[in-house]
Amino acid sequence: MTGQPIPVIIDCDTGVDDALALLFAVRHPGLDLRAVTCVAGNTDVDQVVRNTLIVLDHAGAGDIPVARGAARPLIEPARSAAHVHGQDGMGDMGLPVSARTPVDVDAVTLLRREILASPRPVTLIPTAPLTNIALLLRTFPEVTANIERIVFMGGAVAVGNATPVAEFNVWHDPEAAAILLTAGVPITMYGLDVFERVQVPAADVQRLRESAVPRLKLAGDLLAHRDPAASGDPTPTGGLGDAGAVCAVADPAGLTTRLLPVEVSLAPGPSRGQTIVDRRPRHGESEIHDGAREQALVDVGLDVDVERYVKLWLETVEGPAPTDSGAAPA
Repeated sequence: MTGQPIPVIIDCDTGVDDALALLFAVRHPGLDLRAVTCVAGNTDVDQVVRNTLIVLDHAGAGDIPVARGAARPLIEPARSAAHVHGQDGMGDMGLPVSARTPVDVDAVTLLRREILASPRPVTLIPTAPLTNIALLLRTFPEVTANIERIVFMGGAVAVGNATPVAEFNVWHDPEAAAILLTAGVPITMYGLDVFERVQVPAADVQRLRESAVPRLKLAGDLLAHRDPAASGDPTPTGGLGDAGAVCAVADPAGLTTRLLPVEVSLAPGPSRGQTIVDRRPRHGESEIHDGAREQALVDVGLDVDVERYVKLWLETVEGPAPTDSGAAPA
């Protein structure tokens, strides 16, 4: 690897696959993880903080600041994904609580501080509902001057998961997602269309689960919990999920994107939370008769090199920690 590491901040709702993302981000030599901020989503925000600290322990992370953020969306009540991630958000594995503690400022304050203090523009990687990011952008819009890009896991071009058309992170707080799209910085949408394709083969999952290294066993158990078949197979495949968005920052050539107009449906009803991606080659009758709407242009992930990202994630998580990270052995 050549050049300086990319300064990144992850905003997450840890979460099984957020944990896979953190394991990767801590250990990839091309990424400088400057902070982690937590938001309600997969589970309540206090559990998200606990889970994040536990994962940083397993990853062998140095002194990375972690902050508690929004406990609910801007308008909607909080709605967890316990049926996917377990009651504790981490597959109910009974992992011991970390001795680490979060910083004594809120997530928005930490985001502002770390973004403005970075000597190089920061890449934000939200892998959760976008409440913290929306609050940041509305409260401290000056931070955008030092944001290189926002690569968010959320949205869908085709099929949703929270509803037939809406992906969970955007559905959980549609207003926050709509605010994100007006950030005025380059945005990449790593949506369900690529998210669901990156699967770690069963043999690799089993090898990790049998490891005596706590970090690797945790990684294997998390992957097994994410088995898309949800079967009793003793060697299930495992989806990288949110970790794919972090891979896309470390190795953007593995993700095929197209710059497209995107908006979020905010109206009540079955389309609320849908990311409406305009792939038409030309305007239609609506624009001809009613005038074109101004929509944010987003680099939308449409294809992904699955083998490339699986290989990248495995080599990074199984490899040594970056020598200059100050990380504890794990």
